[in-house]
Amino acid sequence: MKRTTDFLPHAVKREDRADGTILLTSEYPLGEVTQRTGDWLHHWADAVPEQVFIAERSGAGWREESYAETLGQVRAIAASLLGRGMGPHTPILIMSGNGVDHALITMAAHYIGVPTVPVAEQYSLITGAHGRLKQAIDLVKPAMAYVVDADQYAAALGTDMLDGIEVVASRVGGNAKVTAFDDLLKGVGGVNVDGAFATVTPDTIAKILMTSGSTSAPKGVLTTQRMMCVNQTQLRDVIPFLSMRPPRVVDWLPWSHVFGGSHNFNMMLANGGSYYIDDGKPAPGLFDRTLENLGMVTGSIVFNVPVGFSMLLGALKQDQSLRERFFADLDMLFYAGASLPQDVWEGFEALAMEIKGEVPLMTSSWGLTETAPATMMQQEPTERSGVVGVPMTGVTLKLVPDADMRCEVRVKGPNIMQGYFNAPEQTAAAFDDEGFFITGDAMAFVDPADMNKGMRFDGRISEDFKLQSGTWVRAAALRLDMLAALAPLAADLVVTGQDRSEIGLMIFPNRAALEAEGYTLEQEDGALTCPALLAELTRRLRLCAQEGAGSSTRVVRAVMLAEPQSLTDGEITAKGNLNFRAVLTRRAGLLKRLYEDGATGIATL
Repeated sequence: MKRTTDFLPHAVKREDRADGTILLTSEYPLGEVTQRTGDWLHHWADAVPEQVFIAERSGAGWREESYAETLGQVRAIAASLLGRGMGPHTPILIMSGNGVDHALITMAAHYIGVPTVPVAEQYSLITGAHGRLKQAIDLVKPAMAYVVDADQYAAALGTDMLDGIEVVASRVGGNAKVTAFDDLLKGVGGVNVDGAFATVTPDTIAKILMTSGSTSAPKGVLTTQRMMCVNQTQLRDVIPFLSMRPPRVVDWLPWSHVFGGSHNFNMMLANGGSYYIDDGKPAPGLFDRTLENLGMVTGSIVFNVPVGFSMLLGALKQDQSLRERFFADLDMLFYAGASLPQDVWEGFEALAMEIKGEVPLMTSSWGLTETAPATMMQQEPTERSGVVGVPMTGVTLKLVPDADMRCEVRVKGPNIMQGYFNAPEQTAAAFDDEGFFITGDAMAFVDPADMNKGMRFDGRISEDFKLQSGTWVRAAALRLDMLAALAPLAADLVVTGQDRSEIGLMIFPNRAALEAEGYTLEQEDGALTCPALLAELTRRLRLCAQEGAGSSTRVVRAVMLAEPQSLTDGEITAKGNLNFRAVLTRRAGLLKRLYEDGATGIATL
């Protein structure tokens, strides 16, 4: 199969230490690093002033802002912020989702050294999630908050959480207490914008990014200019086509998350690319908007989560015109969040060969909010999904193997955070005695005899548990295997069995897939009870059991949950990650029934 040639082969250096740990580094050097994100904006405003940098839907078309227009607006907003006396200790809380004005106020703040704190819009729009919003406000104590629409966000704006904080809105509506975003664009005379820009250094805090809080209260990750700038150099080091041709994305991934807001957004800014904001997403009622947007503009790089790629593949198979446009300039397909099902992977390969006669780079990477994020990447073509690659330039990977050569991962490098905001104890606990950040993630070598084959993600250490027999269950790895085995019926699932004799599953169903397959959705006591569905679950569990290696992977019982994940009750984070502990706690009654023989709605072997 012909593949694109614009990639950098893996070249890994390995050091085995006397204590059993392994150090991995890239043999490629770290390239030249820009000092500030504002330097990128100045460079491209001079080099390609008329090129579109940022765009969002407006009516039947797009609101497009060029690099030159973006720079002018950023400097005007920066002047308004300086006129208010804002600086390094007056953060701006961003409460809305992706948008052009969101981008402009963020870039203006970073331009003069004012930190931004983007939080998931659900925290403001869902009343039951206001507690998470208050946690962020109490932690960072912002001087300003931004929303796109004061009426839309009225429930949050009407609370006392924002007392004493200036609220800025692109659409003020009927709220007379809110400052119009257009007022910021007027600028302020008599302030030294150039002087403020000159004070921004690599150590200047650009963002305070909130962790998901899936296992504890959210922490504020101090994200510096250096972290963001280094990470883009690392990406350019290992993805050569980024510097060969300006990239373009049509992207929905939220900017409250490090991947969408730092990785993807800065990739366009650093490389003179164009960022078209997709106001759809892979969810019922919203994916049609994504297809409408792709009918107007397609990307040279496509980022998505596995369920998004699955939905997109189905649409591409049905639409020849969209298929031809989609693959015409495509350099890379990048999945994140979970392993891409192999049949979806192969489906994109087949369509790419049909349209272009070659396959773009299909890849993924690994990283965390604390690592800015990209720290490992599968930078060369591979035949399979699930591989996260090798260390990026400038990074040292410290692997602490167990008896099965599963390795706990620790990292050190210029893209790694120095600490959490106002949390010295948590910061100290996050690093080992050599200064490596303790990620809590595990990896396994694709081929232990060849480091250049890369590594695959093997779960979170903290998610592992023991059965009553003392057998360890690697829950995260088993979860991915079971999601693949139960596709497309399962949207997500929780592996159960701690201190019990058998492994079970609590499954959140893919309702659209169930309905398409003809299953009815009757329920009782929180579980789906369709006999045909339970029979199909049992059949698939038996197949998995026949292929399994023992009690550590043998799933004996499962339940399809009738009620979706609750953001209000903390079962799912704003990033879309399940909080397994919260699911098990909130549904303790159903968990108990799962292990009762003969209980209604339970599939068992």
